[in-house]
Amino acid sequence: MKYIFVTGGVLSGLGKGIATSSIGLLLKRCGYKVTAIKIDPYLNCDAGTMNPYEHGEVFVLHDGGEVDLDLGNYERFLDTELSSEHNITTGKVYLSVIDRERKGDYLGKTVQIIPHIVNEIKTSITRVAVSAGADVCMVEMGGTVGDIESMPFLEAARQMHMEHGPENVIFVHTTLIPIMGVVGEQKTKPTQHSVKELRSIGIQPNIIVGRCSEPLDASTKEKISLFCNVRPEAVISAHDLKNTYKVPLLLQEQNVVGIIHGLLRMKEMPCDMEPWSDFVDRFESSEGVVRIAIVGKYTGLKDSYISHYKAFEHAGAECGVNVELEWIDAPEAEHDFEKEKRVMLSRLAECHGILVPGGFGSRGTRGKLEAVRFARENDVPFLGICLGLQIAVTEFARNVMGLEKANSTEFDPDTPHPVVDILPEQLRVKNKGGTMRLGAQKSIIRPGTLAYRLYGKEVIYERHRHRYEINPAMIESIERAGWVFSAVSDDGIKMEIGELPGKLFHIGSQFHPEFLSHPNRPAPLFLGLVRAAVEFKEREAGS
Repeated sequence: MKYIFVTGGVLSGLGKGIATSSIGLLLKRCGYKVTAIKIDPYLNCDAGTMNPYEHGEVFVLHDGGEVDLDLGNYERFLDTELSSEHNITTGKVYLSVIDRERKGDYLGKTVQIIPHIVNEIKTSITRVAVSAGADVCMVEMGGTVGDIESMPFLEAARQMHMEHGPENVIFVHTTLIPIMGVVGEQKTKPTQHSVKELRSIGIQPNIIVGRCSEPLDASTKEKISLFCNVRPEAVISAHDLKNTYKVPLLLQEQNVVGIIHGLLRMKEMPCDMEPWSDFVDRFESSEGVVRIAIVGKYTGLKDSYISHYKAFEHAGAECGVNVELEWIDAPEAEHDFEKEKRVMLSRLAECHGILVPGGFGSRGTRGKLEAVRFARENDVPFLGICLGLQIAVTEFARNVMGLEKANSTEFDPDTPHPVVDILPEQLRVKNKGGTMRLGAQKSIIRPGTLAYRLYGKEVIYERHRHRYEINPAMIESIERAGWVFSAVSDDGIKMEIGELPGKLFHIGSQFHPEFLSHPNRPAPLFLGLVRAAVEFKEREAGS
């Protein structure tokens, strides 16, 4: 087993996740079986209870794990399926150790950070790598070198390097190389200090990935090599690119795989990146623009919807068109709602498609209802996801069926027309973490529907994350009014996809299709929305 630990220095947000995914992709295209682990040093057991403004998107895995968004990058780049075990957090580690201490598993010993916490971390990493049957395990260390909460994880990595040997464990350090002043000089001092911090705890990086706005100069690489004790060819330039999909190709150009082969004494094999290059070429050669509005409540932080963003990129490349996103914070304020609504509608009028994503809580629901109404009345292509589907059905009940007080019991427990209600199995749930309807679930699609045309098959598996559903008691009356529920759960009770016939594209899903979108395999619902947006734009131009 080979382990590649990816650490970060100077500041967060440098792109450790993309570096990890890119190196993993290159090794996979060489024929190796690769898996990836994300270490998050926060005390939460998982990302499920975290506000998107705190941590970005909560990515949902096949087994229902609610994890860091970087695991979404791993799955998209590696085209693989990970489990909740691939996200190791301080909360999980301490919970396991304390549970074992309570059971008496440590035979009366004093339980300490070293060795017990560190041993648990090492065991967790090894268990995931072995169970995946991987040749190479990528391990991204969350946070920044020097953070107090990261120390046990770095110590575990140091010990694994000592125990497994330098031919089996290497370190890739991602760091910032700023350009200061009008002379445009690339400064290496932050990198030097970051590596010094890393070496002070016993870790010598083998490869340094330098993040900079411009390609690294030869003199910059030589200076980093000299002061950080890294071979010059192992100082890699990761300068800014127009899209992150080119990062693996950039690393390939700098022979990162060859360097890793030498360090880990792996058999050198050719790296076939043609399928990935083809996608990049299609992505970059796309012509024309369609503008799609995302009407949500977390639009102030784009990472909150990163999988939606990526799904639109995949669909756009497939259609040969650039998707330009219009981020709209759904209006809610009572005192000036009408004014905010007018502003939102004027912005929607400039778009060729509308997406209402998932979310929790009542904030922004009034604005989302108005956005869906605008889409339905003006035949603008619309896709609703999770809460977005529930909002679409509520809007239909209010403005088509005449049920003015129709609502979700999440927002109005006393509504006389509960078109959306809590799942029965959620009624007695007390804990919030890991208790929703989560992970991949089977859905049966009705032939002859838009959903069937999009997926091309009757049985699909998509990932869920919700507590509320379309109220089964109101299905018959909603469908009698013209709405069609075109996919249902395996037991026939839960509504998975709903659509409005007679419209160019008006559809919603209870599940989250964005989690299964990949560069060469876009999510069918997103692909359908982009295609409909292209048709809508052409129709508008023709009129």
